[in-house]
Amino acid sequence: MSRLVIKIGSNVLTLKNGGLNTKRIAVIAKEVSELLQAGHEVVVVSSGAIAAGMGKLGFEAKPSEIRLKQACAAVGQSLLMRAYGRCFKRNSRNVGQILLTRGVFSYRGTYLNAKNTIDSLLSFGVIPIVNENDTISTDEIKFGDNDRLAALVAGLIDADRFFILSDVDGLYPEDPKKNSRAKLITTVEEITPDIERMAGGAGSIVGTGGMYSKILAAKRAIANGVTVHIVSGRSYGLVSAVLDGKKRGTTFLPKDHHMSSRKGWIAYGLRSKGYVVLDEGAVRALLTGGKSLLPSGIVRVEGAFKIGDAVFCVDSAGTQIAKGIVNYTSEDIDSIRGKQTSEIEGLLGFKYSDEVIHRDNMVIL
Repeated sequence: MSRLVIKIGSNVLTLKNGGLNTKRIAVIAKEVSELLQAGHEVVVVSSGAIAAGMGKLGFEAKPSEIRLKQACAAVGQSLLMRAYGRCFKRNSRNVGQILLTRGVFSYRGTYLNAKNTIDSLLSFGVIPIVNENDTISTDEIKFGDNDRLAALVAGLIDADRFFILSDVDGLYPEDPKKNSRAKLITTVEEITPDIERMAGGAGSIVGTGGMYSKILAAKRAIANGVTVHIVSGRSYGLVSAVLDGKKRGTTFLPKDHHMSSRKGWIAYGLRSKGYVVLDEGAVRALLTGGKSLLPSGIVRVEGAFKIGDAVFCVDSAGTQIAKGIVNYTSEDIDSIRGKQTSEIEGLLGFKYSDEVIHRDNMVIL
């Protein structure tokens, strides 16, 4: 038995003119139900609410205004869940809706509550249908996508595999629509800058993410030890075929030494509130010495943040070296930067810790 996250894109679920492709949803529900019957646990991360609402409200293309996207999401979300409910009911399965915002992952308490809710639904044999709460999440609609959300969910629930059902067969070295001789890349052992450049390009007219978005999602998931597969969502049985060991789509292999759940949360769940710029000695200490960040190695502070916030540690060129949870506010760090730990109490009148960021609360990037 394995725990699976299956992300389904808008282009797979919706019709060209907007509205839901209920035949496709029925096929997906049948396959997911078969996976449960085989003993797997499945969480579905589903796009399609905005696209479903577009059809009901008469939009031929996705509107650009946030308020109109939110109106489409409000109408479409109920349509999406009703379609899932009906299709899974035919297979004697129940579904549960979970609407998340980016902020849920920014606080350890709500992060763990979301995990516990999903775990509880899975224990009852219920299929969680996860989506972003697009009706109120302005930032998520404007900048985010469900590929990223699904990667976060995969890390949240300690999934074994993460499937991205797309309108393409997988990753190609170039656009197969422009070059019919382009060959599918079946296995990616490491996501390099060349792989990221290969995946560049815009998304579709109804979705928010293209292949680049999927590569970034895969990068996050494999860092948490999750095997990732990009396969076509328009062909029946591909998830089962992959689980049976057959080569379908593109597989991204997880890293041998993956992050703990907590460090995965720090790296990808928490939003950074600022930066601390490090000198060369501090950069070496973090990268090769396995050290915590001390005030003596900090050159400059950028942004306003408080104790417990996450910040990026960058070198003089702006390259992100690490990300971690700070023990002092930005104002306090600015007062003690470049100083020795023995000077902290004299400068601030108190001392919480010798470290600005303890190694246990830091992820090397």
